[in-house]
Amino acid sequence: MAQRNVILLGGPGAGKGTQAERIVADYGLPHISTGEMLREAVAKGSDMGREAQKYMESGQLVPDEVVIGVVRDRLAEPDAAEGFLLDGFPRTVPQAEALDAMLAEAGRAITHVVLIDVPAEELVQRIAGRRSCSVCGKLYNVTFDPPRTAGVCDLDGGELVQRADDNEDTVRSRIAVFERQTAPLIGYYTDKGLLRNAPGGGKLPDEVYAQVGQILAD
Repeated sequence: MAQRNVILLGGPGAGKGTQAERIVADYGLPHISTGEMLREAVAKGSDMGREAQKYMESGQLVPDEVVIGVVRDRLAEPDAAEGFLLDGFPRTVPQAEALDAMLAEAGRAITHVVLIDVPAEELVQRIAGRRSCSVCGKLYNVTFDPPRTAGVCDLDGGELVQRADDNEDTVRSRIAVFERQTAPLIGYYTDKGLLRNAPGGGKLPDEVYAQVGQILAD
């Protein structure tokens, strides 16, 4: 079977996590996210992990060269030898260029870049509309999956609450950052003939995954 080295792109609330779980299950690829990589590197106490930890503990962004070093270490592990799924990396064109160079040194290359494309206003509705039961944790969405009684959990009558960082202003700020960083990446991978679009607006996860499966089958 041909090796699949996949990058998954999508804004906050686009459903990347759901799609990543299914890709991992169906294709046996390790799901490698930036946060997971950094936490693992710190836990292992690797040189790059110790370097990353300095920045993380002081609340600073981890510089590109350190993140790229952590990625290099992670992709060298045995479970990534036959392919991988990257989520949250690269975030910028310089990171993408460094990733390409790193993979080329190992005789490898990115094979698929999948963009789960959801309109910004729908992302706002998805995230700002999220509520969870304060008792059992069940999730709802006031627009797409509301409870039978507003503000009350269907299962146990618990109060539904909104996470502090799910407010509309914060969500719009996160989307703006994503669009600012990712628009150049979309152009970068389009120019390489790698980017494929999986429209996710108004679609159920199964419908989106049908598109993702078609993309990865190529």
